[in-house]
Amino acid sequence: MNVVGIPNGTFAENCYLVIADAARECAIVDPGEEADRILQEVDRRGARPVGIWLTHAHLDHVLGAAAVRAATGAPLYLHAADLPLYDHVPEQALAFGLPAPAARLPAPDRNWVHGDVVRVGAEEFQVRHAPGHSPGHVVLVGPGVVFCGDLLFQGSIGRSDLPGGDSDTLMRSIERELLSLPDATIVYSGHGPETTIGVERRTNPFLTGAARLL
Repeated sequence: MNVVGIPNGTFAENCYLVIADAARECAIVDPGEEADRILQEVDRRGARPVGIWLTHAHLDHVLGAAAVRAATGAPLYLHAADLPLYDHVPEQALAFGLPAPAARLPAPDRNWVHGDVVRVGAEEFQVRHAPGHSPGHVVLVGPGVVFCGDLLFQGSIGRSDLPGGDSDTLMRSIERELLSLPDATIVYSGHGPETTIGVERRTNPFLTGAARLL
């Protein structure tokens, strides 16, 4: 398995290509603003997209969904609890001073359900519902990796002050769905560099309690 990060857009959001080299298949995780750039990278890698996996529906993670789905025909996955956010992406854009999309985003083809398993080639990923940053936020746990959207970052955690967020729920999601993973698990976050569960367990001030002292 090969993971290709594509930082893009106003918020430097990380889109990821999850490539199963033997099968020449890929999943596209959180296509952000720069759909053309993402599609060029898919073409360059020569892998056939089999899914567009949305960890949540904040605008910086979904603005490219329509163009990517139209170009690839790959099914779009989203948790049903984030549909209200997804359906109001134009309003999200206006709230952040960005141009609103010309049209509403396409309806998701599949709804994430906690415990589901999705595949890219022979690689399996378990879906874990992890609300707190948004009501329908999910993380995707694969072999030695987790795609955690905006739940956890290197040295920080996701915001909980946006509509549908809740700080206590977010911390419970991190503890239940991420800190239960092995320390060597590579964490691919929605913004910033990759890290590991072990590093964050030991050093992240929001997990060690140090941040509460500030």
